[in-house]
Amino acid sequence: MPAPRLFLLFSHALTGEQERDARTSLGVEEILALPENLQQRWSNVPPNLATLDEHLQPVLDWLGDQARPGDYVLIQGDFGAVYRAVRFALEHGLTPLYATTARRVKETRLPDGRVESNRVFQHVRYRRYE
Repeated sequence: MPAPRLFLLFSHALTGEQERDARTSLGVEEILALPENLQQRWSNVPPNLATLDEHLQPVLDWLGDQARPGDYVLIQGDFGAVYRAVRFALEHGLTPLYATTARRVKETRLPDGRVESNRVFQHVRYRRYE
């Protein structure tokens, strides 16, 4: 049986830490990003659409054509798109995941009374949608 692959329905590139974790904790050998035209579609969901079915169909068609049962799908983005993609993954025997992060915030009070906030996000693990 071939090693599972990780498909990215994700708005940005994986960090080195996220990639290493996928290879070690999930056992994936191959990580596949959306083609550029579909990446643009996933990352830019128009807020004025009443339904996302037509907008997301090319992304889901690609995933359905490329993925096989047992593969992982990292799904993060627009809430409605995520919901639809998670349902699609589960219906097709794929394992939908999201990345968890630890957040550290440092706030500095500036001389003029404003507050400057610096946020650092660090990958912790992948978690399955259940």
